[in-house]
Amino acid sequence: MQLNNSIHTILSKRNKYPFLEDILITGIGSEGKALSRVNDRVVFVPLVVPGDVVDMQVIRKRKSYMEAKLVKIKQYSSIRQEAVCEHFGVCGGCKWQMLPYTEQLKFKQQQVFDQLSRIGKFEMPQIREILGSEHSEFYRNKLEFTFSNKRWLTEDEIQTGKEFEHRNAVGFHVPGQFDKVVDIDKCWLQGGQSNDIRNSIREYALAHKLEFFDLREQKGLLRNLIIRKSSGGELMLILSFFREDKEAIEALLTFLVREFPEITSLQYVINGKANDTILDQDIIVFHGKDHILEEMADLKFIVGPKSFYQTNSSQAERLYQCVSDLAELTGDEIVYDLYTGTGTIAIFLARQAKKVVGVEYVPEAIEDAKKNSILNGITNTEFEVADIKNVLNPEFIEIHGKPDVLVLDPPRAGLHEKVISGLLESEPARIVYVSCNPGTQARDVALLTDKYEVTAVQPVDMFPHTHHVENIMQLRRKTKDERPKM
Repeated sequence: MQLNNSIHTILSKRNKYPFLEDILITGIGSEGKALSRVNDRVVFVPLVVPGDVVDMQVIRKRKSYMEAKLVKIKQYSSIRQEAVCEHFGVCGGCKWQMLPYTEQLKFKQQQVFDQLSRIGKFEMPQIREILGSEHSEFYRNKLEFTFSNKRWLTEDEIQTGKEFEHRNAVGFHVPGQFDKVVDIDKCWLQGGQSNDIRNSIREYALAHKLEFFDLREQKGLLRNLIIRKSSGGELMLILSFFREDKEAIEALLTFLVREFPEITSLQYVINGKANDTILDQDIIVFHGKDHILEEMADLKFIVGPKSFYQTNSSQAERLYQCVSDLAELTGDEIVYDLYTGTGTIAIFLARQAKKVVGVEYVPEAIEDAKKNSILNGITNTEFEVADIKNVLNPEFIEIHGKPDVLVLDPPRAGLHEKVISGLLESEPARIVYVSCNPGTQARDVALLTDKYEVTAVQPVDMFPHTHHVENIMQLRRKTKDERPKM
């Protein structure tokens, strides 16, 4: 096929942007979108892979790039595969199912290199080969679904002109549409009873005329569903309701206990706020325990409804083993684990350290961390509730001791500038920085390179079929002779 990379403008009032025909897709760009170059301008388009030849409609123009929507695939790439999920292309997750997993890993490896080199611009050793996930389907131990009375209609459904009896859905938000939800039948992210439970709740709600939430009007009853599943098979459900309706709520929860006796923990919350977060809400146990137990190596971890725990259980063990290896502990070190969550990394490292101090701003997580230490017979951990940016100061260090090794695992936004300052002042011998966003990680590490050199980079894939990648970096403190002269 002759490729034509010229721009064809559609002269109509409906469309002020160009239509691009016979465009060869050449790479993968930001946020997992594929890219091409048209007249020296980069065009980003989702749902295609390098090697595809496509027609696409530009939907947004910027000075240095354009964004487009796929219209038609004219020639399929040799590396393209069929997506397994019926919701692929509509649901906001698993955007890379059409890309073989081995190819996904190549692009993620390149993504880490590109972001560290372009944003960080610091010297670093060769990046180690990315550690792929053992499972590329049904790998998540936690999923959150949204109830909505504004089900997203597919283009095929709209074309029928049919009137739908109801628009109720339970599933995932449509990207860019805060009040629209894709109704999910089978999700390939979480195995076990997850799909059966969600579908049973939908059927029960429709049969009993329970109100699905209206996100725009802020009214209704059923709001959110969280399903957590441990590697040992324990199962936690948390149902979020917008308002109190004792009879309806108890009837639904009783139905779930009867239909799914394997549920270990059934909890619910009345959340009448404008946002979905339940971290600031009282969660009520209706049936079973207030937690489930997760196992990693020979350790056990209590996971409550508000606990943070890596969502890919089998890969989390490999991630933490890499952290342990890069920490290079001998048994004599004081370790700080900032953003400790429920203490998983801290406890994982404790048996190789003199002492580990874990810090987290969520009180419930710290309570779980303390319980997890006791559960595993760990006596050399200390856990504190604090704002991370206020921790690395002389008062805190005087109480807990000067850190020899410092582990960081911050949110996607990266480190606050006060944390950077604290790192430079406290000068631990080694820093192990775990990040789910190599871009902000590169930015942060660049600010540390006057005193630290990057000595190891290890990508780890926690999220198959997405563009997300976890990355671990080891930083070693420079001697005074190695530091730039002021």
